[in-house]
Amino acid sequence: MVTNATSLGKSGLSDWMIQRVSAVILGVYFICVLSFFLTNPDLSYADWKDYMGSAYMKIFTFIALVSLAGHAWVGMWTVSTDYLTERQLGSIATPLRIVFQLGTILVAVVYVLWGAMIIWSA
Repeated sequence: MVTNATSLGKSGLSDWMIQRVSAVILGVYFICVLSFFLTNPDLSYADWKDYMGSAYMKIFTFIALVSLAGHAWVGMWTVSTDYLTERQLGSIATPLRIVFQLGTILVAVVYVLWGAMIIWSA
């Protein structure tokens, strides 16, 4: 079993579970938002603001945002470790992979913080 300091879980099984659980959370979130749109054909900004401003939707949106970041991290970590290898790129692979992974972490953290500011500021 391969473990890496930059993987989100401690093992491949943990990463697999993070990927699957986050996918389910994102799917349920999408269905909730879509069903709100479909059941409110004359949707106004006030209705949308009330729906998204409710405590349960703020919490659910934040959980979905964190799930999206975790899902993206596991996926991009997998891509980087599978394709940015010394076999394919030579000696530049490891520094390139580290920069790619750090960039991915930075983007994910910025998106979660920015999203949290948006969600909880209203």
